[in-house]
Amino acid sequence: MKTIQWYPGHMAKTARQIRERLTQVDVIFELLDARAPQASRNPMMHDLTSGKPRLIFYTKADLADLTRLKPFMAEAEAEGHATLAINALKGLDVPKIVRMARTLAAPILEKEKRQGRLMRPVRAMILGIPNVGKSTLINQLVSRRVTKVGNVAGITKQLQVIRIHEHLDLLDTPGILWPKFEDQQVAVKLALLGSIKEHVVPLDDIVLMAIRWLLDYYPNRMGTYYGFTEAMDALEVLDQIGRARGCLKKGGLIDYDRVYDLYLHDLRHGRFGPIVLDGLDHDV
Repeated sequence: MKTIQWYPGHMAKTARQIRERLTQVDVIFELLDARAPQASRNPMMHDLTSGKPRLIFYTKADLADLTRLKPFMAEAEAEGHATLAINALKGLDVPKIVRMARTLAAPILEKEKRQGRLMRPVRAMILGIPNVGKSTLINQLVSRRVTKVGNVAGITKQLQVIRIHEHLDLLDTPGILWPKFEDQQVAVKLALLGSIKEHVVPLDDIVLMAIRWLLDYYPNRMGTYYGFTEAMDALEVLDQIGRARGCLKKGGLIDYDRVYDLYLHDLRHGRFGPIVLDGLDHDV
């Protein structure tokens, strides 16, 4: 399979800006995709911000297999982080999030109080990979649309400060990846979830990988949705989808490009039911 890498220049610039602004924030809001809670963690940013209290949001939790997600959340809590599984499209408990942020920042705020400084809002920095749901979360927090929302990797392009609540300011940052994917399975998962732009991704390879994962770990899900019952390998599934959904060229040949697009749409929108891709292993 073609090696997947995507680290455009604006991401390197953003990484530098984040380093420069870290001293100005009290808490890190780290957003992870609940369908890939391990793969969607940026190791470069995680290491860079390791000294800051952290609230980890597991986004798109309505699309995630909660049975598989919970061990990842428990591991993060064991490391001392606060966690929260969210579905930003269905509303958030904003007061709870503000309370969690203030609890995490309490040592800093108490120190400032002892020094005679006035109480101020907690300053949180929001971090996450492209298309993880940062803009949707922010819009829910402030109950109005302040950032563009889309299902396209890389929609936010600059750092901006947003007043979320009288007790919480949020420094939004563009979604960034890291310079090199040492594990190509991580790259495949991020590509499947739309965090890597599709023009740099071998769609045939990543779709076949996804089909193999689901056949092994979520059997019958695709068959139930597309309407086939017999056991198949990944290539046969592609053909079945093409015929079932009319993705055909002249002469009845399968139009695989249309099948890839259709399959990715169905996977990303939860048509096969809730899933977690981390922990599903296959050679790439």
